[in-house]
Amino acid sequence: MVRTVWRIATGTALAVLLAGCSMGSMFGGSSDASYANVNASQSQIAQAASGAMPAIATECPPIRIREGAEFYRSYAGNRTSDPSALRYQGVIDRVSRNCVVSNGLITVRMGAVGRVIVGPAGSAGNITVPLRFAVQRDDLAVFSERYDIAVATSPSSANEFSHTIENVAIPYVGGESITIWVGFDN
Repeated sequence: MVRTVWRIATGTALAVLLAGCSMGSMFGGSSDASYANVNASQSQIAQAASGAMPAIATECPPIRIREGAEFYRSYAGNRTSDPSALRYQGVIDRVSRNCVVSNGLITVRMGAVGRVIVGPAGSAGNITVPLRFAVQRDDLAVFSERYDIAVATSPSSANEFSHTIENVAIPYVGGESITIWVGFDN
């Protein structure tokens, strides 16, 4: 019985010591204030990314729909104030992303799913909606691409569309603010 208690106590103490090793200094951090609120320049990021060891990212950058670009409308005769002239309206329903971090890069696969609603002046047929994907790192665009998505429309169906982009590589050193943006390119 004493042996069992001794084994449990020893195992617990060892686990606590090992956990302390992964949390930085056990007895406090650096008191050097020269590192507070310092950001690397773009040339420093590029230099560090060229020889960076594999980075560890705790999460994939967030993907968001850009404000003001969440819908796309097309009007007959360019009559934007006349609701009866609406040919169709596109909306983005869902966005998603997946990331792999390796050798100083975050490689992103991103996509969007939406639908096109046929309006009073619209009809069945094929239309094209302009969708833009962009990646912003520390307030600087590092990727921005427009894709024209073909959608077959019918007034009686959901008219869904989806688009996925593979292998967008973003240099990652650590601590950057990275956001993935999706929206219609109006």
